[in-house]
Amino acid sequence: MRSRRWMAAAALAIAAFSAANAKKKDKAYLPAFVLKAQTVLVVILPDSGEPLNDMTANRKAQEEVEKAFMKWGRYRLALDADQADLVVGVRKGTGKVANPVIRGGPIDSRPGTIETSDNQIRIGVQQGHPPDVSDPTGSSAPNDKVHPGMEAGAADDTFQVFQGGMQYPLDNPPVWRLTMKDGLKAPSVAAVAAFRKAVEESEKAAQQKQQSQQQAQQPGQKKNP
Repeated sequence: MRSRRWMAAAALAIAAFSAANAKKKDKAYLPAFVLKAQTVLVVILPDSGEPLNDMTANRKAQEEVEKAFMKWGRYRLALDADQADLVVGVRKGTGKVANPVIRGGPIDSRPGTIETSDNQIRIGVQQGHPPDVSDPTGSSAPNDKVHPGMEAGAADDTFQVFQGGMQYPLDNPPVWRLTMKDGLKAPSVAAVAAFRKAVEESEKAAQQKQQSQQQAQQPGQKKNP
């Protein structure tokens, strides 16, 4: 009986070890177009509403994310979807499971902005709704009229990365996403920090893969004793 129990425990341990190794080995990295991208557009997710207690919450979160990208310095900011290699959609969490919000009208409009950092300066004016990053005839199409509503399931901040260079990029699945409490909050803007870590890990893995392929293609290379 003891022998059977020992064998069963050993089998479970081996299975757990194998699963852990497979999970580590099969870790998903970001696609090449993210690593090659040069420009990023930050937008408010189309289905977002503004909380009644802070009607500029999403716009402020958008600006904090842009500042964090400028501080990072890897990508240049774009104001036009046609010029963006990546599109980042953000939505400020309400901290509640369900919260009354206001949608439509000039609430999500954006005044002229001048943003600076050590690496970049961005000057732009955007009026009315953000660029069409999703199908304007779809279910998430913005309504030009101000109207009240309820936003459910948006307690935490949302940060999603989409491939740019195509029509209606937000209608496609995001290539990377993060939902966390205060993920868009300054000064840390944890969502951008987490995305930066994912980019750096993916870049390192891509470089290692390229080096391994180059070594494998070199004939007659002797191994060190």
